[in-house]
Amino acid sequence: MPQKTIAFTAASHLKSMAFVLVLLTVSTASWAEKRTFEMTIEDTKIMLVDKQAFHTFAFNGQVPAPLIHVKEGDEVTVNVNNLTTLPHTIHWHGLLQRGTWQQDGVPDVTQVAIKPGDSFTYKFVAEPSGTMWYHCHVNVNEHVSMRGMWGPFIVVPKNPKPIEKKVTKDFIMMLSGWDTKWASKPGEGGVPGDVFNYFTINGKAFPDTQPLRVSRGDVIRIRLIGAGELTHAIHIHGHVFKVAFKDGHALPYPYDADTIMVGPGERYDLILTMDNPGRWAIHDHVDVHTVNGTKPMGGVMTVIEYNEINHNDPLYAWKGKQFVPDFYYEESLKKPYGMHDAAVFKGQAIQ
Repeated sequence: MPQKTIAFTAASHLKSMAFVLVLLTVSTASWAEKRTFEMTIEDTKIMLVDKQAFHTFAFNGQVPAPLIHVKEGDEVTVNVNNLTTLPHTIHWHGLLQRGTWQQDGVPDVTQVAIKPGDSFTYKFVAEPSGTMWYHCHVNVNEHVSMRGMWGPFIVVPKNPKPIEKKVTKDFIMMLSGWDTKWASKPGEGGVPGDVFNYFTINGKAFPDTQPLRVSRGDVIRIRLIGAGELTHAIHIHGHVFKVAFKDGHALPYPYDADTIMVGPGERYDLILTMDNPGRWAIHDHVDVHTVNGTKPMGGVMTVIEYNEINHNDPLYAWKGKQFVPDFYYEESLKKPYGMHDAAVFKGQAIQ
């Protein structure tokens, strides 16, 4: 081939490569966005169930904390104002902090803890995608284990897997335990010998949890997050689910199960096809986690309710129950990307 032809072919190839790189850059830029959020940490009283109160250090005055729902590659800024009387940080659990390790939120390792009355700004890129979460990293034995300092951080992938494209409804469940002898003693607790006697989904124990309302044909995603110190064995009646994601990462071979162990810090995404109309329990198969103090039929329990079924029969514990939406962030997850407070989780400010 003549030299001019070779040079022309090489030049054309380089131009094509450059054009592809430009397209990729434009595509990435159009996908990722910059997002800025304001967050407070407040002394807040919540009710676990009935009249059982607990003093928490709550992000934006709610337990669990607001949902942060962004896209893979988004540039995230979070301005945090500590309104409590104790120091805190935020660790962005599961986010890799590439080139931003100082934003990892560990006191005396990446930053000085945020003192009472002070503020701190976190800046990082949201990656990788998946079910992540955030929590305090000061005295995690107390602040995370039993003061409610945790919330979901969902990063939507640029290229979702085929299995998640089928999902029609999305639910988040954060699992935790509480030792009520420390309920009104902030700054204490979370020590060896503690005995947890209340157990919750999203800060509430049955029967103060809410049902998951579905219709036949729905494909639902349940994002389980081990927010506390305990290991839970979550069992779903009447269905076989696909365990599709672990700690935010897609499993190469999703597998079938009806019970899944969720340890502290772990996340599992379950995909279920709603093909068996009825009322079906979801509960912790660590049986002592289904009590409220010394009373049975409480704790980590809820119910899948099919819309096709009558739920007013007298035997049903939730007959006539007033449904409160967004208990599993299912409504917040439908909103535009951002940070979403949820009225259902708001507690009472402690002055």
